[in-house]
Amino acid sequence: MAQEWTPPPASGPSDNVPNYLVPAIISAICCFPLGIISIVFAAQVNGKVASGDMTSALDASKKAKMFSYIFIGLGLLVWGGYLIFWLVIGGLAAAGNM
Repeated sequence: MAQEWTPPPASGPSDNVPNYLVPAIISAICCFPLGIISIVFAAQVNGKVASGDMTSALDASKKAKMFSYIFIGLGLLVWGGYLIFWLVIGGLAAAGNM
């Protein structure tokens, strides 16, 4: 009645390739036309993992991460500059009315 136990197949780090889809979506919101690039790379990751192409999946994951963070930073920089510009213009307009 004894059964032999066999360990589960070894799954290496290849199954845990992050797709960075959430930062890609955030980058598309912050920096609209350019953020789509990071969404494209993030969307490719799961398909490449499913097909077994781990090298391309890791490459797409790295590119999705890189473009996401670049475009989030660029979007924050542009929106911050826009806000500062209008605060300065508003301050000058308020000072001119005194």
